[in-house]
Order: sequence, then C-alpha cells, then structure tokens
Amino acid sequence: MAGLGGRRQRRKGLLIGVVGALAVVVSTVYAVRAISRGHFEPADTVTVLGFPLGVMGIVLAVLASRKAVEGNDVELARGWAATLAAQVETGESPVWRQLLGDDTRRINLTYVLHPTTVRPAAAPAAGRMTADGPGPATVPDIVTYYRSTRPLRLVVTGAAGAGKTVLALELMLALIDGRAEDDPVPVRIPLSRWDTERQSLPELLQQRLVEAYDWPPELAAGLVRHHRRLLLPVLDGLDEMDPLVNGSPDSAAPRATAVIRALNDHQRGRDPGPLILTCRTRHYDALLLNTGVLDAARIAIAPVDTANARTYLADRSLDPARWQPLLNHLAAQPGGPLATVLSTPWRLCLTATVYHHDGNPAELLALTGPDTLDRHLLARYIPAATRIVPNPRGYTPQEVHRWLHHLTTHLDPTGTLHATTPQGAEATDLVLHELWPLAGRTRVRTTDALLTALIVLSAHHLAWLAPQYMAGPFVVLVSALAAMSGVLAIRTGSPRSPANPLRTPQGRWELAGWLTFGLAAGLVIGLPVGFSLTGGLAAASMTLLTGLTREPGSNLGARAVIRSDALVGLTFGLTFGLLFGLVLGVMYGLLFGLLTGVAFGLLTGVARGAQASRRYAVFLLCSRRRLPFRLGLFLDWAVTAGLMRYSGPAYQYRHRELQHWLRQHPQPPSTQ
Repeated sequence: MAGLGGRRQRRKGLLIGVVGALAVVVSTVYAVRAISRGHFEPADTVTVLGFPLGVMGIVLAVLASRKAVEGNDVELARGWAATLAAQVETGESPVWRQLLGDDTRRINLTYVLHPTTVRPAAAPAAGRMTADGPGPATVPDIVTYYRSTRPLRLVVTGAAGAGKTVLALELMLALIDGRAEDDPVPVRIPLSRWDTERQSLPELLQQRLVEAYDWPPELAAGLVRHHRRLLLPVLDGLDEMDPLVNGSPDSAAPRATAVIRALNDHQRGRDPGPLILTCRTRHYDALLLNTGVLDAARIAIAPVDTANARTYLADRSLDPARWQPLLNHLAAQPGGPLATVLSTPWRLCLTATVYHHDGNPAELLALTGPDTLDRHLLARYIPAATRIVPNPRGYTPQEVHRWLHHLTTHLDPTGTLHATTPQGAEATDLVLHELWPLAGRTRVRTTDALLTALIVLSAHHLAWLAPQYMAGPFVVLVSALAAMSGVLAIRTGSPRSPANPLRTPQGRWELAGWLTFGLAAGLVIGLPVGFSLTGGLAAASMTLLTGLTREPGSNLGARAVIRSDALVGLTFGLTFGLLFGLVLGVMYGLLFGLLTGVAFGLLTGVARGAQASRRYAVFLLCSRRRLPFRLGLFLDWAVTAGLMRYSGPAYQYRHRELQHWLRQHPQPPSTQ
C-alpha cells in the first residue's frame, strides 16, 4: 500500500549505513597499511590517522541529518490522523469487499448484549449492522450502538463464520466515514501478530502503522506516544492466538490471557481505553473461567433470520429468475431445515458466491442437512472463487484444489488422521519455512546438502587469481569447505531477522558483550600475522552482526519471515566477505582479496546465514509437481480469493470446514 515512504526511507538509511560502514573500514585499513610502511613525518602520521575519523564524522553527519524533527503540535497530529484514516479506508475496504464474496451487498447482521457479571459497560440491549432493512427503527445500527456504549469498549463474539470480522470492518469504515477531526482512527490488527512476550499494546500499534501503512518509525512512535487518543485499536481474532487442546479451546490460553491483561491495563487518562475486540464464542467463554475484558460490552451475533437472508440473496442476484424458487421456499418455510442451515452468514455468503454467475440455486431445496449442504457448496466454491476474483497468473480450479489439498497433508504429518476424523483434530498453521517435510525429509535434506556443497565448490574457479604458490592449497581449502558446508546443511536452521538490541538495557549489554568478544578475538587472531587492527575489525563486525539478529517474532508476516532470513544471511555474508577480502587484499593483493572475499562471503551467507530460506527454496525445487514454485504468491492470491487467511507468520484455511473438506478430497469432485 502506498504510504508515507517509511520503507523507502529505511532502505535509504540502510544503504547509507552500509556504505558508510564500508567507507570507515576501508579508510581504517588504508591508514593502518600506510602507517605500517613507515617513512612518515609526525604531521603526516596525524593526517593519515585523521582520515578514517573524518570519514566517520561525515557518515554520522549524514545519518544525523536524516533524523525526523520531533514535534507535539496538535494541528500536525490531526493531519497525521487524517492521513491515516484515508489509508485505513483504502486498505480495509477491499478486505471488507472480499469477505462479502467480492461484492458490496451485505447481510444485515443482528446482535444482542450478552450479560456480564463483572464490571460490564453500559450498552443498548440489541442492535443491527445497518439501519435499513427489516426490524424496528428503534434498533440502533452498529455505529450508533458503539457510540452509545460507556465506556467505548466492545467485545464482538459469535460462532465460526458468524461475521465477526465483517461486523468489525463495517463499524471501522462507518466510523471513518463520519469521522470528525478529533475522533480516533480505527486501526485493525490481527491479534495473531501480537508478540505478547516482547510487545506492549502501544508498540503493537506502532508496528502496525509501520508495516501496514508504511509510516516512518519515528512518525509512528510520535503519534502513538503523544497522541494515542487519536487511535482506536480494533483487535481481530483473539481465538486465533492459541492452539486447541484436544479439539477444545484452552481456558489457560497464555497468549490470549496476556492480551486480555494488556487490554485491562489500557486506559485513556483516568478512563478505560476505547477498543474493539473480536473472538469466537466458545473461546471467549473458556477464557472467562479465568479472566475477561473489564468495563466492556460483550455482544453476541445472532443467526441470520429468514427475512434478512432473503433480502441478502435477492440483492446479490444478477438473474432474479434463477433465485426465485429458493426465495419462495424460504418465505414459505422460514423455520424449515434449509432456512436454519442458511442462518449462518458463512453458508449464506458461500451460497451467493457459488451461484453468483451461473448454476441453479433451486438445487439446494433437496439438501436439508448442514453436512450435505456444505459438501455441495464446497465442491463448487473453488471454481466460483477462481472465476470471480482477479486471477492474473491463470490458476485453474483443478490446480488450486490439488495444491490446497496437498498442503492439508502437512497438517497431518504422521498420516494418522482418517478422512472422517473430526475437523477439530487437525492442525491449522501453514508456516512457509516449516513446510519442507512435505517433499520428503530425506529427499530435501540430501538435495540441500548437495546443492550447498556445489555452490561452495564453485569458488575454486577463483584459484587463477591467487599467487601461484597458493593455487593448490586454495583448491584444497575450497573443497574442504564445500564438504563441510554440505554436511552442515543437513541440519535444519531456524530463521533469523534483524533486531535492535539498543531498545532494552539487556540488549545493550549483550551487544557490548558481542563487540568486546569480537575485538578480543580479532586481536588474538591478528597479532601473530601483524594485522591486529584489521583482524579485530573483521572479527568484531562479524560478532556484532550476530548480536543484531534474533529469531523472528510472531508479528512478522508469512513471506516476510523468508525475506528477512535471506536478507540477514546475505548481509552477514557480504559484510564478512568484504572485511575478509580486505584482510586478504593487504596480504596477497587487493584484486584477489576482494573478489575472493566477496565470493566466499556470499557463499557463506547462503550456506550458513540464510539456512531457513535456503531450505525453503530447496523444498520448492523438490515440490515442482505438487505445488507452484512461487508458493507464497499463490497463497497470497488464495487469501484474496477468500480461500486462505493470514495468521501472523502462518497461513490458515479461511474456514476449518474448507480445510476439513479438502483433506477428504484429493481430487476435485465432479459438480455435474
């Protein structure tokens, strides 16, 4: 999404930092080399030593000039909020439309206030999504309902597929549509991305502004820190944070419990802080055994009544004549089995999507049970979604079905689940760097080891640049490194992501420890060969890089984990290669040193730095006939098509019913 240039500024800052660091290292090596040759007057020695200091001063000046000017101006904050409101509306409107089956017609959901015994908020007894449609005029729409709640804290609960996210999005977009300049901007955050062990709620809001709306970190921090009253957190999917226990919600759910504690601590001035939270009914009821959101109104989404169901289907239809038999049946039997089955918003939207362009909705009259109806609709859902949603890569319904089925086998890695096993027994998270066993553990490990060894072995071509007396030992060294890298590649590495250790006292102490260790190791290594400073800088830089990485938190997106790991590996390798090349260049010639160093550095980055992303690439190579090579792009498209959804660093099937059905059907069933 187009934002405020935060990513562009970070890329420029990273480029300036890398170039500046290299300039400082090169100037330092030059100064050491020049002084080691001697024949300098004292004044010349001072001049040479001042060269790297001057370069360092220029780099620091450039970086300092990029620092944003901090401000606390009210008018400026209002402008930021207005910009954010426009970004939220632009970003969430397509999500809202996609959840409605790529349409603008919506089901007029109704809800009732759920009784709460511990510190409930004051709120109307019932409400509906929009003011139009069937029902008394006195029943408020969702915006009026929320604004009538005191304090402004709302918990939306409902069964699976009840429309919780749709209702929250409707409220968000309506609040933005009628927003005054001092009203808060609703910001939706998928709760699966909250790293509760490392982040507070303000830090989560700041991260959302940076990642979803491309805000510069300093600007996002300023808005969250000084003008939090202009932000309304909309926290979506409390039920997605913790795994089920024996197919049932966990009452102890540690991450969800941590979220509730943070929300109970959230306040604005002396009052509880406004918020909107969504959660499945069973999960929230389980959590209430230990804790719950205080000073909040909990509403429960009701089943869709027949009048609203008929209105929705009639509004969605492109050919009213095709739909008339089904509409007449629902009107004649409002309490019948089919009307009861279609009282779930998910099934109702699924029906409208499947028969949107063609087909005969009257087929449903012969299907009265929920299981029979689900099987009938799901068999037609993937072809309909593939046809309705933009499909620039030309995925066919048969390919989509087979790929999604194959991924369900990862959620049953032991192969012990029978096709008729209840859906609650299945795992749900598809994490890209953890999918590699799907292609066969032995096959992937062997391929990974061979490719890694061949990549490292390719560096022996640089032997022609080495001094003649070193060519033979150089080839032997490369061969040994290739064999060692191949053996090490059998092990599965964890992904890494950049970290900022300066944010916490513990991180600063750890960084200082890494730096001290690196300098000491460099001096020990460098003193015997006469290049103590150069060796120290090289070793210090490598250990410093180690201290600047960590395992990615659950806040990173699915593909971002792979990109982050690859970036860390290549940065690690390139930095190591340049520094190692400078050392070799001083000893054996600049051209040989730099080329050899950069080559070895990049190979080291691929072989040892980017382990998780390399293993993922090997997995894709081994899965060419079962999965698309650009799997991440396909899964992103599947999210847009309503087949999948994001859950922090994982993908999940949009509904457990769809996952369960796909596991039972390896091949696309006939819809004739």
